Amino acid sequence: MDYKPIINDARASYGVANPGYIQAVSGPSAMFAPPAPDSQGPSAPPANMFDNMPGYEGTVAGGGGGFLPPPMPTQPTPLPQPGPEQPQWNIPSISETTAREAFGLWVSSKCCYSSAPVKDGVITNMEAFNTYRYRLETFTESRSTEWSHEPYIGQPVDAYAQPPPGPWDIPATAPSYFKDSEQIIKVPYTSSMKCCHVCVGAGRAPCKDCTGAGNKICWVCNGAGFRHGNERCNHCFGRGRENCHGCQGQGFRQCPTCHGKQQLLVYINLTIKWTNNSDDYVVEQCSGLKLDNLSKVSGKELLRDSQYLVYPVMGFPDPAVVSAANRLIKEHQGRFSQTSRILQQLQTIELIPVTKVTYSWKGKTNIYFVYGNEFKVSADNYPATCCCTVM
Repeated sequence: MDYKPIINDARASYGVANPGYIQAVSGPSAMFAPPAPDSQGPSAPPANMFDNMPGYEGTVAGGGGGFLPPPMPTQPTPLPQPGPEQPQWNIPSISETTAREAFGLWVSSKCCYSSAPVKDGVITNMEAFNTYRYRLETFTESRSTEWSHEPYIGQPVDAYAQPPPGPWDIPATAPSYFKDSEQIIKVPYTSSMKCCHVCVGAGRAPCKDCTGAGNKICWVCNGAGFRHGNERCNHCFGRGRENCHGCQGQGFRQCPTCHGKQQLLVYINLTIKWTNNSDDYVVEQCSGLKLDNLSKVSGKELLRDSQYLVYPVMGFPDPAVVSAANRLIKEHQGRFSQTSRILQQLQTIELIPVTKVTYSWKGKTNIYFVYGNEFKVSADNYPATCCCTVM
């Protein structure tokens, strides 16, 4: 497979076309909530209701859900063919004027830095350390299910009407590629009406503030009923207790789960997450500039290849980039294909400009770096700093 740089406007045909969504394997229908029992006991769905159910294996009902494996792809991935090596690209070195202007802007952003080294310093050497950055992005879709509930106020109850669709059979529109997103869908034909398992159908629960008594010890007289000897407490009128404001003296509050409706609509929620998983590899450029700095800048894009599954770069002039591409593609496919569906991959190669500038000021030699298309500056040991003092 020939590697073609985008600077020649001729791209190689990497990867294969996205086969799109594949229907889940056939089998028994998904699990749905059973009808409410006649008793008024707790009726939350048990934690093992999804166990041994085709399409929902490994899902923990009511305990946060579990990721469901996607359908297996039916199309094999063709193997890439090696292509001829390409010549190495270089970015022209920046001028001394550009280096000095970038240095001046960086110093002006520091409140405690003097501009003297910028104005009076003499640049003695400029050395380019351009470096490659390989980036792989894998856009995935994952699905998980869990039991959920809400107060019953007359919503449709459709359990048993027909078999519910499997978790990967429910249609959903993916957002723009390589942007994180999430969608929650109520699974059709899983809704049933249940007695509230928190208040056991009472619609109310004991007040926590007064532990169900409806009143509390008076905070003014501390329950004595009197203040300063025989003076009756005017707050509780000598009773030593006062009505609980939390429950208005009733001793109970509305059930926070069913909101006093006594019954719940119980159903299965399907959570769909689209995630952009990204990893970078930067070739060591041996200039002394910390690699963390390069994560904040862009470079000259040499390759941009977006496919359902991308091939590792072949024939690229730097073997470290080729090795990183092979390693990251294998890691991504192994890491994400088991618990999610890969929708699209994107690999890019950038050539990031890095210039090491050596200058002399007051008889001493110092250095700074100008890097990225944004001409960012890094100078760890700037020679003209001062301490700010607040008077």
